[in-house]
Amino acid sequence: MESRLPTLPVAGHRIEDRIAEGAMATLWRAVGPDGTVRLLKRPKLGPGSHPACFAGFETERMVLARLVGPNVPALIAAGDDGPDDSGPWLLEEWISGPSLVEAARRAPLPETEVVRLGMAVATALHAVHRQNVVHHDLKPQHILFRDDGTAVLIDFGLAAHGELPDFAADAADGAREMPLGTPAYIAPEPLRGERGNPKSDIFSLGVILYLLATGRLPFGAPESRGGMRRRLWLDPPRPRALRPELPEWLQEIIMRCLAVLPENRYATAAQVAHDLAHPEQVVITARGRNLQGGGWRAAARRWWKTVTAPPPVRRAAAEQLARAPHVLVAIDTEHETAALAAAMRQVVRRAASADSLARITCVNVIDATLSAGQEEAAELERGQRTQRLMALHHWARELALAPERLRFHVLEGGDAAAALLDYAHTQHVDQIVIGARGSSALRRLLGSVSARIAAEAPCTVTVVRITA
Repeated sequence: MESRLPTLPVAGHRIEDRIAEGAMATLWRAVGPDGTVRLLKRPKLGPGSHPACFAGFETERMVLARLVGPNVPALIAAGDDGPDDSGPWLLEEWISGPSLVEAARRAPLPETEVVRLGMAVATALHAVHRQNVVHHDLKPQHILFRDDGTAVLIDFGLAAHGELPDFAADAADGAREMPLGTPAYIAPEPLRGERGNPKSDIFSLGVILYLLATGRLPFGAPESRGGMRRRLWLDPPRPRALRPELPEWLQEIIMRCLAVLPENRYATAAQVAHDLAHPEQVVITARGRNLQGGGWRAAARRWWKTVTAPPPVRRAAAEQLARAPHVLVAIDTEHETAALAAAMRQVVRRAASADSLARITCVNVIDATLSAGQEEAAELERGQRTQRLMALHHWARELALAPERLRFHVLEGGDAAAALLDYAHTQHVDQIVIGARGSSALRRLLGSVSARIAAEAPCTVTVVRITA
């Protein structure tokens, strides 16, 4: 049944055009009194409509009301009935940029474009997960881009919020012939009835990266439950088998996202974004090197784990992210004493042991202006950067942590505090560990970086001090 054009304004907005009509909702272009374009969304209600139509609409209304930031459309207004008795509605921000569908149609894409788009989507996904929401229907059609390249996730009708009723799951209980989600992108755990795990979205992100890199969907687009369940034990073709020029590190990232068991995937979408941005730090395993999957024995083991798996324990997205913090360790390789280094390592060890999924990033800041104007500036800077990286690796060796849990970066900037704060903001750092300068002369000369970090950081800050 085709939705009729609303005849009266909604929330003061004139309804102009129907821009899309799907199985569950209709989208309209609305214009406000000041000329601002908005999006009006109405669920498909009436004879023959699926209960999930209204449930998905209610879910989206509740979830959007709690989400903030540039990675989601702003909810302008909502109502239970329109002025012409046309039913409930949502009025959302209009995102004028393209969708990821346009890029997916051009796939396979150059490596640099896969990385750029993947970083944007992973960053948006992490922003949503931090607000206790799992999208559960991540696909190119549900990803738009602002003019500055920021990814925007839309259509939260199947989402799960850690503190809200799961209306979408309740509405589908009586119609379990097909799981909730899009068959090509759905993760293994929703096929087993588990919802609310942010790693399900990371699996869907892996499908998107695979598609952008190879031009193919890793598991096709099955139309039956049985066809969808094959991903629980069968490996997709390796990306490099389809496109040999792809680097091992990119295959490593994609296949880690696509791991059957959630515990074998990335702990957070922020970690995916970080590894895409810093391929030189990706630890290459058999996932990245091999051109073939694990064979029938590996498939049989996965099948057995699937049929014998205990019922899942549901944890809210925010709770799961809290178990995988990003810890930034600011290391002064020039002025740090042995005693302070030992004390800082002890703090880092505690953080790493308290959360087995914690990722530790060791950082140093160099003043790139020191060699400005010199003839061999570039060579001097490269040498200084290499020395600092070696010092960071040496510092972290005594932590005795697995290589995949460690990352190392040398930042540039004449203002060390500003460089560290910027990194903490852009890389979604959850805790900063920094040593206090013990020398009053140094504090007078260089300033108190730790004090400024503690005052301005967007996260927890632990200042380690050695007392006399």
